[in-house]
Amino acid sequence: MRLYKPPLRGSALAVCAVAAASAFASSHREAPSIAGMPKVDGTDFYMFRSYEPGRQDYVTLIANYQPDQSPYGGPNYFVMDPDALYEIHIDNDGDAVEDLSFQFRFQNTLRDIQLPISDKAVSIPLVQDGVISAPNQPTSNLRETFTLSVVRGDRRAGRSTPVMNPAGGTTFDKPTDNIGDKTFGGPGGYAAYAAQHLYTVSLPDCAAPARVFVGQRKDPFTVALGQVFDLINLNPLGSTNANPDALAGKNVTTLALEVPTACLTAGSPIIGGWTTASVRQGRLIANKPKSGYQTTALNGGPWAQVSRLGMPLVNEVVIGLKDKDRFNSSKPKDDGQFAEYVTNPTLPALIQTLFPSAAAPTNFPRTDLVAAFLTGIDGVNKPANVKASEMLRLNTSVAPTLKANQSNLGVLGGDNAGFPNGRRPGDDVVDAELRVAMGALCVATGPTDALKVGCKPADAPAGGAPLTDGALQSPAQFPDAFPYLNTPLPGAQ
Repeated sequence: MRLYKPPLRGSALAVCAVAAASAFASSHREAPSIAGMPKVDGTDFYMFRSYEPGRQDYVTLIANYQPDQSPYGGPNYFVMDPDALYEIHIDNDGDAVEDLSFQFRFQNTLRDIQLPISDKAVSIPLVQDGVISAPNQPTSNLRETFTLSVVRGDRRAGRSTPVMNPAGGTTFDKPTDNIGDKTFGGPGGYAAYAAQHLYTVSLPDCAAPARVFVGQRKDPFTVALGQVFDLINLNPLGSTNANPDALAGKNVTTLALEVPTACLTAGSPIIGGWTTASVRQGRLIANKPKSGYQTTALNGGPWAQVSRLGMPLVNEVVIGLKDKDRFNSSKPKDDGQFAEYVTNPTLPALIQTLFPSAAAPTNFPRTDLVAAFLTGIDGVNKPANVKASEMLRLNTSVAPTLKANQSNLGVLGGDNAGFPNGRRPGDDVVDAELRVAMGALCVATGPTDALKVGCKPADAPAGGAPLTDGALQSPAQFPDAFPYLNTPLPGAQ
């Protein structure tokens, strides 16, 4: 079918895009270049008012990296890249430029455990030679640590201050990945071991303490991935159809912060957030690496951003294949360069082609999608004087909803503390974005009244349909305590 392509109207539409039709798959291997750099591939970003009892004055930020981690992925498992820079950015004045950045850097130190073999001491091939039950034990052959800094202003030229650990230093231990139940056979198993890596810290210029956790977690995303990419080989109108979660057997690496809300906002209660990863521009591969751990490459030069993630699902199904790498290297303030991908989203047309009873919306330009993904929704999470740009936005004045009362459809389910007002682990962003792509906001009432997003029910014949990928995401799947994600799957039981 041929779609009418209207002219651009207004600065709000001359922006990147986004997840105008972004549905279905999490950001796992979403661009050609990043698919070859899994250690710096951001998979999901979450930002929400903490709903752990007694923590309502905090905002939780979660950035997940390294997709498709098989629990049995030894002997090296999934350490982070010591030559990369991982960041979480906050824009608290709506201008699409970071005002606050949290920077993570990693270091891997080999203990080089050796065993006496005959008359020689020989290095072992594994990352452990016994049970591990505490940080930096002698049985752990590889110690992975990280530093955390807070940058105010420009991420490269702003004021950077290191965060101190509880002992007064700047180095934090990251738990070894969940090798298996025998390796972490102490009391409480892996969960108790990993919990020792949850730190209470003081952030610069912040009166109340924060919390930080970095380590492996069970991948929280749920999606029928194979069926979706196979020309939507499922019936999105079948509300009772059940499809397997393609990520049920996978882990990810989590960078989690819980920050006092007052330390993130500035005047307005609405903040925007996204995560990025950068590597050095220059990399030299040694023809004959010297003996030692991780000596194959030398890295240098300025930082180059290679991964970007705010709203879920953008790069997979909205940005054209030729521009996916460019999107990963871009900043929100420059999102106008991707305008053509949001004026006529292709996903609704594809769904209509495959399922004629699900008619695509007819309102062009798609002002409802601009509101949902580029500016925030008026009356929900739209800042004053906002510059249209792709990022996750959260109105911190909306009280958190206790886990037992959360709707997995967030705002569409009447729960204004959920997606797209931020994102919680239990929010089913696949179903929510699929419905928004097909015009759910055009038929909505209440806080997301269609008059606020510039369309009407007649524009979206399938706007009220209960579309789904059949893979259920539920708040009940997750704990209601920081870091809110489940213990990673073990390599062996």
